[in-house]
Formats: sequence, C-alpha cells, structure tokens
Amino acid sequence: MKNDFSLLGKDDLYLFNEGSHIRLYDKLGAHLVKHGSQTGTYFAVWAPNAEQVYVIGDFNGWDKKGHLLKPREQSGIWEGFIPGMADGSLYKYHIISKAKNYRVDKADPYAFFNEQSPKTASIVRDLSYEWEDHDWMQNRSRFNSLNAPIAIYELHLGSWMRVPEDNNRFLTYREMAPKLADYVNQLGFTHVEFLPIMEHPFYGSWGYQVTGYFAPTSRYGTPQDFMYLVDYLHRHNIGVILDWVPSHFPNDEHGLGFFDGTHLYEHADSRKGFHPDWKSNIFNYGRHEVRSFLLSSALFWLDKYHIDGLRVDAVASMLYLDYSRKKGEWVPNKFGGRENLDAISFLRRFNEEVYKNYPDVQTIAEESTAWPMVSRPTYLGGLGFGMKWDMGWMHDMLDYISRDPVYRKYHHDRLTFRMLYAFSENFVLPFSHDEVVHGKSSLLGKMPGDDWQKFANLRLLFSYLYSQPGKKLLFMGDEIGQWREWNHDISLDWHLLMYQSHQGLQKLCEDLLHLYRNEPALHELDFDWNGFEWIDCNDSLHSTISYIRRGDSTGDIILVVCNFTPSTRQSYRVGVPRDGYWRELFNSDAAEYAGSGQGNLGGKDAEAIPFHGRPYSLSITLPPLSAVFFKSSQP
Repeated sequence: MKNDFSLLGKDDLYLFNEGSHIRLYDKLGAHLVKHGSQTGTYFAVWAPNAEQVYVIGDFNGWDKKGHLLKPREQSGIWEGFIPGMADGSLYKYHIISKAKNYRVDKADPYAFFNEQSPKTASIVRDLSYEWEDHDWMQNRSRFNSLNAPIAIYELHLGSWMRVPEDNNRFLTYREMAPKLADYVNQLGFTHVEFLPIMEHPFYGSWGYQVTGYFAPTSRYGTPQDFMYLVDYLHRHNIGVILDWVPSHFPNDEHGLGFFDGTHLYEHADSRKGFHPDWKSNIFNYGRHEVRSFLLSSALFWLDKYHIDGLRVDAVASMLYLDYSRKKGEWVPNKFGGRENLDAISFLRRFNEEVYKNYPDVQTIAEESTAWPMVSRPTYLGGLGFGMKWDMGWMHDMLDYISRDPVYRKYHHDRLTFRMLYAFSENFVLPFSHDEVVHGKSSLLGKMPGDDWQKFANLRLLFSYLYSQPGKKLLFMGDEIGQWREWNHDISLDWHLLMYQSHQGLQKLCEDLLHLYRNEPALHELDFDWNGFEWIDCNDSLHSTISYIRRGDSTGDIILVVCNFTPSTRQSYRVGVPRDGYWRELFNSDAAEYAGSGQGNLGGKDAEAIPFHGRPYSLSITLPPLSAVFFKSSQP
C-alpha cells in the first residue's frame, strides 16, 4: 500500500468537514489513477472512529490485514493508493473500530458500482462515457421550464416490461432504451421518472432502501449501460427524473449504519435516528460531513448522468421530528417545536446548490402536508423546490371518483376544494405507484359500476387530470387500464391491449397528452391564476363542473365541461366569455376510446344568451361519465 498520493487537498478537507463539499464523488471512494509510473486505484473513506481501515478484495484474497489505509490529518478520512488494482476489481473496507471488539466489512459509501444483490461488494469502476445528447443538454431549459408542458411517466425499471421467454428476466438498461423511448414518444409523455435506481439490497423495497447513493443498481447493467439509457432518452427528446431518497437508509450490515462502530451517518438517539414506519435509519442532517455526503450524491446524478430532475421522497418525514411518532417518542427542537431545523436547513441548501449549479433542471418534493412555501425560493423563506406533488388533490379525487355516482353530489367539494390553494405552490398532479399497491386496487379497479362505467370513469378522471392547472404524473400501467395491482416481480399486463376497451383508454391518454403539449392554454399558465377560471363549480345536483383554461402566448380559450354521472345531459347550457364558433376539441366519450359516441358534431356556435355571468353561452350535449373540451381561437 502506498500512502504518499492523495486526491484530497486542504480545501477539500475544509469543505468536507464544514458540510459544504458538493463534489465528494471526485475525491472519496475508489478512483483509477496514475501515480508516477504506476497505475492503480486510490481509496479514501470517512471513518473517524476507526482504529484501522484496510482495503480487502479479490485482488488480495480478501486478506483483512493486507492493505492498510492511512489517516489524513484530523479529517476522519483514511486514504491510500494500491498499484495495479484495475477496473472491475471487487473490494470492501475492513474497519477495526475504536469501540471495543467491533470489526466489520463495509461496502464503499461512494462506490460507483456494486455487485448484484445478494452479493454486497463494491466494484472499482471508471465512469468514462461518450455522451451524444448535446442538443438536449443545450435546450433542456426549454423542456424543463415551469411554462412548458411537463407530463411524467413514472415507472419501475424491473417490472415495466420483462422477457417471459427467458425465465421472466429483467430488461437491461440497454434493452430498455429503444422500447421505452418509442413507447413514451408514441403516447406523448415529456419525461420519465424512475423509481430509485440507486443500489438497494432488497428488491421489494422498489429502490427506496438505498445503500449505494452513487451507484445505479447492477441488476440491469453497468453504470455506462444506465448512461446509455439516459443518453438514448435524451436523443429522443425525453427528460429523465430520478427518485432520490435522503430521508432514510436501511440497516444492512454492509451499508451506512453504524459505519465505524459509531452512529456516523445516523443519530445515535433512536428517537431521532430510527424511522418507525420503514424500520430504517434517519440521516443526521446536522452533521457536516453527512450534509456533504448527501449534497454530493444529489449533484453526482446531475453531473455524471445528465439527469434532468430529482424527485425527493418522503420530505414530510424529514420536516417533522414527530413524524409517525407518539408522545414521548421524539425530541423537540431547541425552541420546543416539532420542526426538524437541521433537515429544513439541509433541504434549502440542497435546492440552492442544485439550482446554482444546474439551473435548467427541476427538483420536486413529495411532501404530503400543508408545509408552507415548499416550492418557493429560499430567499423568501421557502424550501426552494421547483415543484411539489399535490397529494391532497390526489386523495380527494380518488375518494370522489371511487364513489357511486348517485352519491357524488354530496361530495362535490372534493372536485372544487383544490382551487382554493391550487396556486399556492407549483403543483404536480400525481397518480403514483403508491395508489395501486398494498390492497388499494388498480386505478381501474377503484372505479364504480359495471365494466363500461369503470372505463368511462377512468377516461373522465384522466381527462380531468390533463385539463387541470399543474404538471402531470401517471404511473405505468394506469394508461392501459391494468386490472390488477402493480406487482414488482412481473411485467405489466401488456396483453390487455388486445381488447378494445383497453386500447381505447390508451388511445385517450395518447390524445390527451398530445393535446396538453400542443395547446398553450393547457400548460403555459399551470401555476398562475390567469390560466384558470371557473364557469360553474356549483352544479352539485348534476355532479358537473365547467371551467376555462388560458395560455400566455395566444388568445385561445379552452372550455372544459365534466359530467360525473352516467346520465346524458342534452341541451346543457354553459356560459362562455366569447362569441363565435367553439370547436369540440376532445370528447372522452368518443367511439374510438370505446365510449358511446355521443357528442356535439364537431362544435357549437355561441349564442347571445347570457349565462353563468357571461355574455354568451353554448347549448351542448354532455355524454355520460365524460369530459368535453371546446376551443375558441383568437378572433
């Protein structure tokens, strides 16, 4: 072992210990380097409470005394250079703690690649790759703009599509690339969002129990294979968002927990450091080196993998010290409150660093409470996220739409309540993976009525989603009307597309997505009151609502009328602000969607009959369980 070489300068040590280092992946971990006339691997690991740290691996027969690292000043970092150790070498750190009789073999927290589970060794890996997505990277600020159409397809890589004729195996990253790009472009989604692809030992966690914060899972291929997937999607004008999980981590022995014989990454006090819901460890956000670790992980994916956005999981669990805890099971902050001040500070710093270094990406919070100003700048007192999931709307809509239509008039507020707060944040409207598992049923399965009504209800729900202010997210399988819940161990039920009702639902999604993208009125002012206006939100007796959407770049207006009952409403009058011809732009009851085919023969002329406080009105046919869109172009 040679200890006279280092990638760490004094500034690196200072910033690391200060909690401000955002590029630790270039300094810690395993790096292939040339030192003098020798090539080999430089190692650096943070273990301040270790007595000794050794590198063990296939290169030395896993000899626990073979290659000793050297401590670097008072930083807590151990480092060293091993000549001849090449790309692909397996390794771990054997840590002898200052704590009595504690020795452990740990995977590298900064490893770029790991063995495929259930094996747990880290792998030396060079991250060189020739990117071909220059055009996307030069223009992605336009695709990620808050004024742009953003329609996200959320998916789990291991169960979107499998290879049944080959023992039901996963698609690799490279196999996935053309299939996913073609499908996403056919339907019209603008972005994909992957459930966590960071290395995780338990496949059934869907990636949310992360052990490798700098490594894509090896289940589907190498780091370069994942780069190829991102690159391919970019070259086909599809953005890539990753789920990122700084809220907790698992307690597997080879992972971050009790790393050097002490609670290094997590709190020692279980009232702060143990998550009761997920039986996992909670990061100590107040520890400077942990902040450097997490900040570096976030920027790593944006830097090395050209990722376009990070969706931060379980933000609410980070913000509240009493999250899922009973009285006496949590420790108040220094002011006696329930807010996690260290986590708040960390999240603000995370967003500041992301937008300072990558101003053309987006951060998105999964935050399930009414915490104020989640998607507002930090200089105004916000958390600094670009967008936030509207979980309240999702739950209200699923509660409403799952009811028999005869009772919906008593729950009309579920449809309208959102507009009291719709522009308080930059909202994404999600129908996510969490809503189609654990006995909750699929989206189609939640719908009431016979099979025809179930499909009609789901078509109506999607029509409502894509016409509401806010960006959109749909989980895989929802768009084809999957009957069963999502199962991470098998592929989606693609065979359902043999049937007209499922084909019709997919076609409806395709048309809605292209409409959302092509009509400025449906996306330009998603976060602005000027883009939305109620026509009638009070017709609870008939369970109908009507509203208009406006854009910023054109004078076009789109009228949306939704009928949440199975009754056809003939000559239903709706007030409009403009005279002239209103073209029927979309009808969820069209025969091509497996609807009943009722409609308005292409459009309606406005009549000079004041209604709903507007000078003109339309007399329309409102099909059962349907939404109809009418467009008035700029005169």
